[in-house]
Amino acid sequence: MLKRNDIITFSGTLAAVILAAVLHVAGANAILRFAVDAAALSLLATNVSHGTEEIGRHLGPAATGLMQAALANLPELLVSIFALRAGLVEVVEAALIGSILANSLLVLGIAILVGGLKHGRLHFDSESPRMIASLMMLAVAALTIPTLAARLHTPAAAHENALGIACAILLLCVFLASLPFSLSADPERSARHDDTQTEVAAHWPLWLAIVVLAAASVGAAFVSEWFIDALEPAIVQLHISQAFAGLVIVAIAGNAVENVVGIRLAADNRPDYAISVILNSSLLIALGLIPALVLLSFVLGGGVLTLVLPPLLIAALLLTTLTSAIIVNDGETVWIEGVALIGLYGIIAAAFWWG
Repeated sequence: MLKRNDIITFSGTLAAVILAAVLHVAGANAILRFAVDAAALSLLATNVSHGTEEIGRHLGPAATGLMQAALANLPELLVSIFALRAGLVEVVEAALIGSILANSLLVLGIAILVGGLKHGRLHFDSESPRMIASLMMLAVAALTIPTLAARLHTPAAAHENALGIACAILLLCVFLASLPFSLSADPERSARHDDTQTEVAAHWPLWLAIVVLAAASVGAAFVSEWFIDALEPAIVQLHISQAFAGLVIVAIAGNAVENVVGIRLAADNRPDYAISVILNSSLLIALGLIPALVLLSFVLGGGVLTLVLPPLLIAALLLTTLTSAIIVNDGETVWIEGVALIGLYGIIAAAFWWG
């Protein structure tokens, strides 16, 4: 019923959450609490992903896609909600954009590097990645227009909240419209058909999948609050900016670690599935999570999230979207392209070290 890896993951997650709780109650050093909370949040994100996938396998491919669309970024959503209530708008802005950068540059770059070194030139169907790139450009435009309107002091600058709400609603409409395409895209239908018997044997019972998903979701809610509680004093003690903390640390802890599955798929010479998993994660954040948080921020109390962002964040997002689109456009990659993506991620992260 359970594989050895599952038992190790469950045990590690439980130990990390208990340790995080003990450190929180004891009021331990902020940096130690911050590090343990980040590790616990990453493990909980992995369990949310696995639980969602296993429930979906019992309900069918369409249900799997819908559940992943709804729950894939649950830990990051919770972290962002608690950060907004604490007034850490800059951290939330950087974390949301940072999650896209981490997936589209760091995780995708490592996947291409590992797969390329192991299997040589990787070939994949480019239709789905091209569609994802097109939708990502729309998301970039929806973030760029309010920012330009504010920075250029246009008449719309006096209505940035209303403009942000309008853009958020339109992005959610596009997200809902894109779901049929995303759910019908199946890069490895034939490969999975050949492995059907093996996969069925590896399924968790439905009750176990539900328990894991529920427990991981509840745990993520508690750990997210502890994580934000330790974030501000840790930033002060580490002498780093809120922007860097959000762009790199919070983004990786809340989202990118869970997507290392894409690296494993590339190592197994399954580039279609790997690229689809990684890029779709970025798209879910851009079209689903960001606009949802914009709307929620007006009723949560605390900081209000608009779509007026620092220009450097917009520039980093635009460069990321264009670079990843160019690399996947021709349906093949080589390992050096992965190195280029990782290098670009490092350059962007370095630019935000001071804020």
